[in-house]
Amino acid sequence: MIQPGQTYRSADPSSGPRIRITYLYDSGPNPHVHAVNADTPNGFRQIPVEDLHATATTRDGAPRRTGYVQETT
Repeated sequence: MIQPGQTYRSADPSSGPRIRITYLYDSGPNPHVHAVNADTPNGFRQIPVEDLHATATTRDGAPRRTGYVQETT
């Protein structure tokens, strides 16, 4: 379950900073989150919830190449 305060890393290690979820809009036709860079308060962006993943692999076991993967704490 997506919650504010969670951190995610890019599924492609060569692109993008880690992000921290600041707000979840889970109602309506286009659910999304507000996120900032995890290490600084800069870089505000909106990300569709469909781009946030709990695991680094797909259902078939292949590594994810797009989106963001939740970091464990």
